[in-house]
Amino acid sequence: MQHIKLIWDFRGPSSQKTAAHHEAHLKDYIKFKKLNIDITGTQSHSEMYHSAFMVVKKEDMIMVRDALKPHRGEVFKADK
Repeated sequence: MQHIKLIWDFRGPSSQKTAAHHEAHLKDYIKFKKLNIDITGTQSHSEMYHSAFMVVKKEDMIMVRDALKPHRGEVFKADK
């Protein structure tokens, strides 16, 4: 089964806190919609650039994308 990583990018001096706050909202959305999603997180790209993400099943991607408007997405490959 293919998974898609939906990503929201944040830049600036408060980007780390903003990404963490956004991840909390993603988790709230998952609970509210009762989705079977357990991969969310944040990623640091530099001091001034952070992102929040969630991984969804390919068949759920359109619904979540349209509701939450991520900045970008990519095919998710789990580390083994």
